[in-house]
Parts: sequence; C-alpha cells; structure tokens
Amino acid sequence: MERVYFQQEQMLDELKDLVDKGLFTEQETKAIMKKRTALETALVRRVAKKSDFVRYAAYEMGLEQLRRKRRERLQIKTGPPTLSDYALVRRQFHIFERAVKKFKSDVALWVQYIQVAKREGARALTGRLIARAIQLHPSKPGLFILGAQHELDQQAVSSARALLQRGIRMNGTSVEMWTEYVRMELGFVESLRRRWAVLGISVPGDGDAKASASKEDKEKKEKKKSDPSNAIMGEKVEDELHAGGDAAEAEEMYHEKTDAGAEARRAVMDGAIVASVIDSAVKAIPRYEMVESLMAVISSYPCAEALRTRLLDALAAAIASNAVLVKDARSVVHLAGRHIPSDVDASNPNSKRKSSTAMVRGLRAAAEEILRVNHAAYSAWMEEWCAKDIDPSLKEWLRHVGRV
Repeated sequence: MERVYFQQEQMLDELKDLVDKGLFTEQETKAIMKKRTALETALVRRVAKKSDFVRYAAYEMGLEQLRRKRRERLQIKTGPPTLSDYALVRRQFHIFERAVKKFKSDVALWVQYIQVAKREGARALTGRLIARAIQLHPSKPGLFILGAQHELDQQAVSSARALLQRGIRMNGTSVEMWTEYVRMELGFVESLRRRWAVLGISVPGDGDAKASASKEDKEKKEKKKSDPSNAIMGEKVEDELHAGGDAAEAEEMYHEKTDAGAEARRAVMDGAIVASVIDSAVKAIPRYEMVESLMAVISSYPCAEALRTRLLDALAAAIASNAVLVKDARSVVHLAGRHIPSDVDASNPNSKRKSSTAMVRGLRAAAEEILRVNHAAYSAWMEEWCAKDIDPSLKEWLRHVGRV
C-alpha cells in the first residue's frame, strides 16, 4: 500500500490547482481522490490485470476531456501553464508506462500507448515508444507501418522509407509491408511530379502526366473524402514535400543538368522505382494475395493515368516472368481485368456501354493476355463472361479465340 499512499501525495498539488482555477469543486476532487485510490489499489495487488491499467487510463482520459471542456466553457484565459494543465496527461503516460513494462508482449497495449502519446502531441515520446515496441516485436509489420506514418508526420520521407525497408527485411513475407512500401513510393513519385510542375521543371516524356494533372488533382480530393485510409502513406508524402520537408531529393534531381540527370528524372516519373519495388514484392511473395493487394493500391491511388498504366504493365510483366504466379489462374485473370473499363456493367441490361468499342477492346486485350500468359486459365474466364448479358457476337468471338 505504500505505492498507493505515495500516489495519493502526488495528487494533492494538482487537485488543489484544479480547485483554485474553478474547474472542479472540493467535493469533486475528493471523489477523484477516492476513485484514484481504488484504481491504484487494483494495480498493486499480487496479480494485476491489463484491464485494470486500461480502466485507470480511461478514467484519466475522461478527466482530462472534462477539464478541457470546462476550461473552454468558463472561458479561462490562457496564461503560464500550471501543474493541472499537464498533470492529467502525464498521469496517463505514467499508467501506460507501468502497463507496458508489466505486459511487454501485448502489442495492442503498445499501440494504444503510442496512439495516446500521438494524440497529445508528444512527438519525441511517440518516436521512443515506436522504437521500443519494434525492438521487442520486430515480427509485427503494423509497428513498422505505424513508425513510418509517424516519420511522415514529422516530414521525414527518407526515415519513413528506411523504416519500411527495415520492416521488409524483418518481415519479407508480409503482404501488408510490401503494399505500404509500394504506396509510399508511389506517393513520393506523384508528389515529385506535382512539385516539379509547380517549379516549372520539365521532364522529357511526361506530357501525358501534365495533361492529366488537373484531373488527377480533383480525383485525389474525391479519394480523400471517400477513402481516407488510402492516405496512410502516399498522401502524407505528398503533403510533406509541398511543405518543403525532405525536398532535398527533389532539388538534387532538379539541379542535375546533365543528360544523366534528365534521364534519372524521366526514369523516376516513369515509375522505375515503384516498378522495381513491385517486382521485388512479387518475387518475395508469389501469391494471389500479393497481386490483388498491389493492383488495388495502383488502381485506386490518385496519380497520373499514364503512370498507373505503366505500373500495372510492370506488375503484369512481373507475373509473366514468375514461375509460380504464371501458373496461378486467379492472379493472371485478376490482372488481365485491368484492360476492361471499370464503368462497364455487363450484368446491367440497360447499360449503353455493353457493346461499346472500349469494352470490346478491353475484352480483346484481356483475352490475349490470358492466352499468352496462362492458356489454361482462359476457359473458365471465357465461360464467366459468356454467362453475362453481352452481345452474342462478342460471346462467339470469345469462344472462337479459345479454340484457336
């Protein structure tokens, strides 16, 4: 119980400050003291539970929210910070610190502690916590992704990239790790394109990307509204570069006036870096889940259409050259579907685009790719499309191509 008495003594000054400011009454502070004593007693018993720590931290979070709301309602002027301004938040950190020391193997507890520190704006503490968590749990991809997100919040793209690369070395078979790495590099390329466009830097062979820049900007805003989870990596990179954070890489490429510099800029804009990561990801994890995840990221990320097409083609080439994936009918068929316009609804009898030129071209390209990469996968794919409400002549063509 000595620990409980010690904690009671530590509460006195902050509770007195809360009363002096008029945020809490003496009766309320007595109730707070009583509740904290009960919660502290639960922590020092022989077998403490994780739920006891979480319950105590939640109580302190509620107190802090109440303090802030009352301060706002009473319109208390901001002055030099006093003990009660930070004591409740500090107590939350103290409770979580005791919890993670007792339950080191609980990853969810570490993540909760990190999120609380991040929400309270404790940047240095957040960084230290992520480092400690990764040191204890190097096989948890989510911690590396959380750390990379924190680095991007601090406008440090290079550090985020290094952390993701380290995570991939430790978890080379994690689809999530590779997917987030591709998303980050894709965001970096797109942010460079936009930055160079603002600076008036011309990139040979980037005309298509410039022509679609305004359209992609609008699509990017729509993506933010509809699916904010896509912003975990890519869009944070973009915001960071616009803020001038880790812009040294962009400026270094810009000042390369030689032919080699122009070639490097063109390679970056063509997605050479992202294509290399995609190839490595497919080699590391030759499974349908990896192909599906990569295609989803590339297809949904708000970037120039020319870049998207090049990256999807790079993914197709990686599959075609992979001895395992080339035999996986699901991967081949799924990727071939990129040729078919997304706004074509073959199951809708009223769709005006069922027999459109775009659909015919898309089906033809998909059929040729499937036959070229995995001939055995064509039959099931063809039957699936023939079962849909499409033009009879198109059905006959699909069957004929399969027999040739």
